[in-house]
Amino acid sequence: MSLYDAMFAQYGVKIAQVLVTKPDFYNEETRNNLFCTLSELISLNIVPIINTNDAVSPPMFIRDDEPAGGARRGIPIKDNDSLSAMLAAEVQADLLILMSDVDGIYNKPPWEDGAKLMHTYSSDDSNSIEFGKKSKVGTGGMDSKVKAATWALDRGVSVVICNGMQEKAIKTIIGGRKVGTFFTEATEHSTNAVPVEVMAENARTGSRQMQALTPAQRASAVNTLADLLVSREKFILEANAKDLAEAQKNGLAKPLLSRLSLNAAKLKNLAIGLKQIAEDSHKNVGRVLRRTRLADGLELKQVTVPIGVLLVIFESRPDSLPQVAALAMASGNGLLLKGGKEAAHSNRALMDLVTEALATVGAEHAVSLVSTREEISDLLSMEKHIDLIIPRGSSELVRSIQEQSLHIPVLGHAEGVCHVYIDRDADLRKALHIARDAKCDYPAACNAMETLLIHEDLMSGDIFTDVCNMLKREGVKINAGPRLNQQLTFGPPAAKSLRHEYGALECCIEIVPSLEEAINHIHTYGSGHTDVIVTENDAAAKHFLGSVDSACVFHNASSRFADGFRFGLGAEVGISTARIHARGPVGVEGLLTTKWILNGQDHAAADFAEGGERTWLHESLPLDD
Repeated sequence: MSLYDAMFAQYGVKIAQVLVTKPDFYNEETRNNLFCTLSELISLNIVPIINTNDAVSPPMFIRDDEPAGGARRGIPIKDNDSLSAMLAAEVQADLLILMSDVDGIYNKPPWEDGAKLMHTYSSDDSNSIEFGKKSKVGTGGMDSKVKAATWALDRGVSVVICNGMQEKAIKTIIGGRKVGTFFTEATEHSTNAVPVEVMAENARTGSRQMQALTPAQRASAVNTLADLLVSREKFILEANAKDLAEAQKNGLAKPLLSRLSLNAAKLKNLAIGLKQIAEDSHKNVGRVLRRTRLADGLELKQVTVPIGVLLVIFESRPDSLPQVAALAMASGNGLLLKGGKEAAHSNRALMDLVTEALATVGAEHAVSLVSTREEISDLLSMEKHIDLIIPRGSSELVRSIQEQSLHIPVLGHAEGVCHVYIDRDADLRKALHIARDAKCDYPAACNAMETLLIHEDLMSGDIFTDVCNMLKREGVKINAGPRLNQQLTFGPPAAKSLRHEYGALECCIEIVPSLEEAINHIHTYGSGHTDVIVTENDAAAKHFLGSVDSACVFHNASSRFADGFRFGLGAEVGISTARIHARGPVGVEGLLTTKWILNGQDHAAADFAEGGERTWLHESLPLDD
């Protein structure tokens, strides 16, 4: 108690020891006294610490056949687990947390091969569990905890068994996160939900199945999915209509409604993109990148292989699902998809088609839709099952994923602050055409223009006025950058930030004194996504293209071309602004890694030592032999 007092005192929390004996649980009056004592202490912000009073009474052993609390049967109280279960039932607690020195209940002792953590436990699991010896740090073992937990569960108390050494374990559990083992009345047979861990294991197995298929078989599965998008159009659009109706009822923002909506034209374009992925997929997996003859009879190859299991998290974009699924299928990767709840009906309908397409090649479990109420933070902790995370959605979503994922790499971009710079040597007609498309074609897209930079020499001509009039006609709200704001007596409101992704019919206009200043502005306020120069000066264009450090840099072309389909990749899993692995629109190539294959005869490294019988050649060989 002295230790408890010192530890709780660091947080300004008062504690009180409550000693109980067997008679405290005998009848209604003594039980009520105990309950009132605990309630009063809690109301005074004092944490009660309950212990058996061994000094005045031998250890309590209330047998199962002894009544405790009227007609209710008791539990043998011989350790803290059983005591806490009894108390939780007596005070009608909402939650009982039993702490151990392991992460929860395993299907067998956790140190044995094949042991798996069980996130849920029901009475049906009791016969399949093998318990080890009692705990090294307490009087009870896991067997004791499970008996106490099931006893409390029978009396209406929710129970979690977790690792007491886990940081912020109690706060995390109360927050609803999946920590430890949760005791539930439901059984696996009473729900259709497949545990996400099983989905991930299936995706790993499915990836190996997809990798073992011939390129023609993988392409066939993608082509089947493309055909289904067209032939099942009515089925898909009916599901999408349900999502749109619910979204409008809930007041979903217009940019998100636009992303959520599907139509016949979108499905047809999706099918065309998928056909392109299938056509290009024949040389994806197993492509030889390098061949080297290291020595006589010793040949080394570097070949492309799938990354493994991908987790793609996306919001309000059901069209992302078949695109990403097709790219995973073409590259032989397993895939877990976590869509936004606003697109639940659409995602389920599209996932049915993906499963149907995969079934034609015997790999129906390679792609799964995580439709259970899994917290994203729980998925991000599954580094044993997931190799790469790709978030697609708002900058808030992407940034949150990047911050939370500690052990799994994240591919993506947090913001799409794209610039169009109109140089002093720009053609007016081209500038208007490109600026209009970059901002107005699809304002919610990450490759839409957010800032229009104009060379200050153009302020005295017609181009500035014509650009502003064009944007106003299109319904675009204009915000002025600091330099522009200083030059205008009356004009648009000042931009709150030069680094802002509007995602709507709104943008910022700023003037710059030179090409170098435009480049500096982009490096200062841009997000490294896509930036454009409009000019007839080839030297200026070449300097801009070489100097701007973004994933996509264009000359006299709209920023809207930064897209996997328009790049001829068929589709994309997202756009990456990272500097390692994939950058820009990420197609199949970005979902592959490599492995080395070495073929020898009886070669040993010692054979190449000084005076050895073999010598190095390191001779490059043609890739197509």
